[in-house]
Amino acid sequence: MNTLEAGKRGEEAAKNYLIQNGFTIRDCNWRYGHKELDILAVKNNTLHVVEVKSRSANFLVAPERSIDRQKQRNTILAANAYVHRFRLSYQVQLDVIIVIFNGDDAQITYIPSAFYPVARYK
Repeated sequence: MNTLEAGKRGEEAAKNYLIQNGFTIRDCNWRYGHKELDILAVKNNTLHVVEVKSRSANFLVAPERSIDRQKQRNTILAANAYVHRFRLSYQVQLDVIIVIFNGDDAQITYIPSAFYPVARYK
């Protein structure tokens, strides 16, 4: 399985996981310029912005380590744009779902509130 296939399968597994756990999917792969939000889902009046990281079982670097500060900043900017574009009044939570494939089996780890916007002071 190549990287693109793993990504698509991972996002599908993540969507199914969210639906099975009471989330309503609003959008997938929503783009704001070059930034992309993998899954936008709603549960309990909260908009969950979900970054999905998929890997095969023999990964070298933990998937969550690939979400660096720049990726976090881009996700926050795109999430802000999404909320403003659709004039949403939800609370917003930034989550991560890690999908590890071992053959046809997928192990899913859900990390709620994986990161937070950081205020900048001058």
